[in-house]
Amino acid sequence: MEELVNKMKVVLASSFAFYLKAHNYHWNVEGVNFPQYHEFFGNLYEEVHSAIDTIAEQIRALDAYAPGSLKRFSELSTIMDETSVPSAVIMCQRLAKDNDSLLIDLELAYSEAERTKQLGLANFLQDRIDAHKKHGWMLRAIQKG
Repeated sequence: MEELVNKMKVVLASSFAFYLKAHNYHWNVEGVNFPQYHEFFGNLYEEVHSAIDTIAEQIRALDAYAPGSLKRFSELSTIMDETSVPSAVIMCQRLAKDNDSLLIDLELAYSEAERTKQLGLANFLQDRIDAHKKHGWMLRAIQKG
């Protein structure tokens, strides 16, 4: 079960990092399509944020403590922090890459949940995988414009 807990902690940290980056982009995006990007990033960060509490609760249900500090999230996350304000297209490219990383984290946790017969958690992770596949599609579609 320890391996599953560790994978879930990575999912939590990476989800929080992804949420924070999308929120940062929502605040700072500029350009001719500002309203569309601003709304898209807002919808994206809100959807991901809505899952973060449940991810932490799933860790607690495994009888472990959820990490909750920026330092610990930074140590665990597979997503790099954003300190610059890139163009809207670069924002989408970076989020698409980060989304791919988060999908890997989710799939690894899902495989471990299946292996350990944590079926409710596996179902939750399947839903998160589906959500991030949709996010990936949208982020890739935006880049084609």
